[in-house]
Amino acid sequence: MQQPPHTQPPTPNPQLQLRFWGTRGSIPTPLAANLGHGGNTSCIQILIPNSEHPEATFIFDAGTGIHSLGRTLAHDTPHNIHLFLTHFHWDHIQGLPGFGPLFSPHNTLTFYSSHGRHELRRILQAQMAAPYFPIEFDHLASTQHFEHLEHHPARIHDLTVEPFALHHPGGATGYRISRNNATIVYATDHEHGNPAADARLLRAATNANILIYDAQYTPELYPHRIGWGHSTWLEATRLANRANVKQLVLFHHDPHHDDATLHNILNQARQHFPNTTTAQEGTTLTT
Repeated sequence: MQQPPHTQPPTPNPQLQLRFWGTRGSIPTPLAANLGHGGNTSCIQILIPNSEHPEATFIFDAGTGIHSLGRTLAHDTPHNIHLFLTHFHWDHIQGLPGFGPLFSPHNTLTFYSSHGRHELRRILQAQMAAPYFPIEFDHLASTQHFEHLEHHPARIHDLTVEPFALHHPGGATGYRISRNNATIVYATDHEHGNPAADARLLRAATNANILIYDAQYTPELYPHRIGWGHSTWLEATRLANRANVKQLVLFHHDPHHDDATLHNILNQARQHFPNTTTAQEGTTLTT
């Protein structure tokens, strides 16, 4: 059976909420044995409790989980959507053509990445070009903007999003997301072992309330996957201890890991860092 997340007392005066819409790495795996954690690929949402800007929606990555997220946003209500992309491997963008808010004239979407604005637009256009999709990106009804994040944070209302480079084939970007005294670090698609990248990640994760970390591989499998761009649950716990984070979330689950396997991984990880949980599609964490 799936083990429940490590429980904590309710957070007084919460600043941030984190909702998982896609937790899987590499490819979608909508199999019955996987559905306790979910079969959709990477997508998370950051919500601000009691926000003065309820029209603002903050999304990180556009894997297949973004389709279900889009269905929760009313079609006839204006939304100002901020979508931060870590990189452009399929499992992080493949849900975007099915993201309903793209097709509504009420909505404005701002895309952020470590690529220049024109390059970012070109990449997203190419994904929806014929013959891959029937509606081209330039014909979408929504309004789109493109922002280049390299070394400087984005400040949107009272949310700050700081990018940092990860170690992954072709490059990837992690994000430190902060509001007042609450911080969530999103570090998916990172392979440990590069000293400069590991140091950047440690700085970003230090004292975070929640660390979301790429734990696709087991320590036993990792030697056969060196250079593939992913890490292990053991490295996740080591980083969580060094960085003094409050809660660790194992993320980017291997498509071959069913719920029983992830349950066993979680039990092992908690021996090294007790306040660990596994990312589960549809669940919400608060800090």
